Amino acid sequence: MDPDFGQLDAYLDEHDLDGYLVVADESDANQRYLSGFTAPDPFTTLYDGEIHLLVSALEYGRAEREARAATVERTAEYDYRELVQEYGASEAGYRVRAAFCERYDVNALATPSDFPVGLADGLREQGIEIAPDEDDTVQQIRAAKHETELDHMRTAQQANERAMAAAERLIAAAEIADDGTLVHDGETLTSERVTEEIEVSLLREGHALDTTIVACGADAADPHDRGSGPLRANESIIIDIFPRSKETGYYADMTRTFVKGEPSDTIREWYDITQTAKEAALDTLEAGVSGSEVHDAVCDVYQEHGIPTLRDDPQTNTGFIHTTGHGVGLDIHEFPRVSTTENELEAGMVVTIEPGVYDPEFGGVRIEDIVIVREGGYENYTDYEERLVVE
Repeated sequence: MDPDFGQLDAYLDEHDLDGYLVVADESDANQRYLSGFTAPDPFTTLYDGEIHLLVSALEYGRAEREARAATVERTAEYDYRELVQEYGASEAGYRVRAAFCERYDVNALATPSDFPVGLADGLREQGIEIAPDEDDTVQQIRAAKHETELDHMRTAQQANERAMAAAERLIAAAEIADDGTLVHDGETLTSERVTEEIEVSLLREGHALDTTIVACGADAADPHDRGSGPLRANESIIIDIFPRSKETGYYADMTRTFVKGEPSDTIREWYDITQTAKEAALDTLEAGVSGSEVHDAVCDVYQEHGIPTLRDDPQTNTGFIHTTGHGVGLDIHEFPRVSTTENELEAGMVVTIEPGVYDPEFGGVRIEDIVIVREGGYENYTDYEERLVVE
């Protein structure tokens, strides 16, 4: 996959800049996207119409084989060790990167908006102009996915669904103890135990998790509470899984809500309304619409049923208290937004649609699919049944 950096070229031309500089490790999505390379320690990527890499000797051979770069150089070629002895490690790093840029006649650079301030100041002291890219141009380029990227994300979502199925089976097989807690194989079934089942399933398929949400009852009323302790019957259990492929770096994302036993009338009603809200969002979703239009469709459904939303009451602590969705790719949260923010959705963008309702008195409900924006509609990656009661 060779990305089209025409939008980045236009940005550099518009702002009279020579190139774009990223200094970060593989966890930085812009770094991975630009360079086509991964390394656990920070390395330098310079874009000037071509990709140039500056890496340590440790990474040099692999970078030559794997990166999409036109050139790969080692810091040793710029006398890094000698500079450390003379100036110390920090200034040596500034001097080496400045010399690297000057080799390609690049003296005025755009950088990501979160570029390290110390490094920016150090490069300026070496005569390099640094201009933060407040438009996050590389992230915007990343937003519309190539078919290869979409295939990577399909694979991640398939693994995600198998992990969700493992979690659902565990809950379904549990018995209800006299105190209302769930018991599996003679032991109390906890959020931590279900999370372990999810993580093991994903690890076996080459995927990793930083966090997972398995939240029950009042915990489920906080959209980002990971959940802890015993799971209980007759209460909603929100499971939100967002794994990343270890091989490709691409994420998937999905949420389902389950009840073991008999849900309350409130939870059952919320579930039905949330399904309706999700369908309203999907009916609105297509290339050319704003993410705000999709968000409005969800808010309209909730408000028609008397459920407050942040769109119309920014101070509410209950009801629909987050946005409808977000972009997914090399980051779990990336451009575009499906919220009150105006941003036109383009074909090839991958977004979540995840309406939900929350109140500590009753718990929470959220249903989330991950979908591709297409001309005239969408393609749903998600092929997992929506079933509130598990048996």
